[in-house]
Amino acid sequence: MPPQLKRLLPLFAAFVIVFLIVRQLLIPESFGEHGHYRFDSVEENKIKELHYAGKDMCYECHEDQAISLASDVHAAIACETCHGPGLAHIELETATSIIIPTDRNFCGLCHALSPTRKAKVIVQVDLSDHNIEQLCIECHNPHMPWELKE
Repeated sequence: MPPQLKRLLPLFAAFVIVFLIVRQLLIPESFGEHGHYRFDSVEENKIKELHYAGKDMCYECHEDQAISLASDVHAAIACETCHGPGLAHIELETATSIIIPTDRNFCGLCHALSPTRKAKVIVQVDLSDHNIEQLCIECHNPHMPWELKE
C-alpha cells in the first residue's frame, strides 16, 4: 500500500465518523416519522394564525367574478394575490379589509416590461409610454383584461 494511502485512509475514516456523529446531533427527533420531513412541523404550523381564505371562499359570495374569471388569463391566479389576505374580509364581512388595487404600479408588478419574464406568457406594457395619464382599470377590467371598457 502506498504511504499516501496509509495517511489518507485514517483521515477519511475519521471524517466519516465525525460527519455521522454531527449528522445524528443535527437531525430532529421527529424527522422521518411519517415521511421525509420533520413531523413536529405539522403541529407547529397548525398553531399559526391564518390570514388567507382561498379562492373557493371568495367564490361563495362572488360567484359573478368566478364565472368571469373562469375563462380569463388570470384564472390560475388566486384572488388574494391582488386583493390581499381575505380571511378577515370573510369573518368581519367588511369591504375595508380587502385591497382594491387601482395604482398603475400595482399592475406593473406583473405587467411592466421585464427581460426576466416571458412575453408570450405575461403581457408586458411599457408603463412610461402606455396611456400614462390613465389608470389601468380605466380601460381594463382586471377580471376580464381583454375586454376594453367603453
